Amino acid sequence: MDNRPIGVFDSGVGGMTVLKELAKQLPNENFIYLGDTKRFPYGSKSKESIIELTKDGVEFLINKGVKLIVIACGTATSQALEEVQPLYNIPIIGVIEPTVKYIKEINKKQIGVIATAGTIRSKGWEKAILKELQTAKVQSIACPLLAPMVEEGWYDNKIAELAIKEYLKPFNKIDAIILGCTHYPLLTNVIKKQIGKKVEIINIGEHVAKEAKAILKNNDQMAEHKEQRIDTYLTETECKFNEVASKLLGTEVKAKQVKEEIEFLS
Repeated sequence: MDNRPIGVFDSGVGGMTVLKELAKQLPNENFIYLGDTKRFPYGSKSKESIIELTKDGVEFLINKGVKLIVIACGTATSQALEEVQPLYNIPIIGVIEPTVKYIKEINKKQIGVIATAGTIRSKGWEKAILKELQTAKVQSIACPLLAPMVEEGWYDNKIAELAIKEYLKPFNKIDAIILGCTHYPLLTNVIKKQIGKKVEIINIGEHVAKEAKAILKNNDQMAEHKEQRIDTYLTETECKFNEVASKLLGTEVKAKQVKEEIEFLS
């Protein structure tokens, strides 16, 4: 047993889609969430910058006493996870590997990936999928406007519909689509309208939560809290994070401002 909390890190509100699944599958665990809203979005930043930002986030959570860290950000996973994992004596997982395990199980062959420009540029999803499924055909599309739209709460309106329609046009005969940025599950309803019922929408949060649960069980680190607690921190609170996160989780979210608990880059 280990009653220390689990840390969850993202550039903004998108990681809350992963936290929602973690909280559902691990009801006796407590969580600390960090959203780096001051330096959002990560998708347009260089690999070197993303590594430094991710290290900042990881160190903040370690200083909070977490037992496991989930990098609930597609861009940080694809650009920084491999570099960051060896630096700390704590399990750190991302969103790509757990999802690819599921894709291998269902054996889909025509796979679409939508993600930030940085994630698509890194070919992180494509490399991971083809390593496990050599015969798969992967079509990847960068959607740089979608995450900022979600941060503004524009995820189920005409603007979202127009953007999704335009971005998904190039896809040709896919049978599954990976929402490769953790912001995108909030756009699921709009994406469904565009791609139809035959294409499976893969929500990465569910599979990341399963991976986290397996690690905790294997390490005998499952907590036994009777009431779940989620503490949320932001590097910038002047945003719509609380509004969007509260709708997503179905409970009021009041994020705290990160002050001098960690040295963030300006």
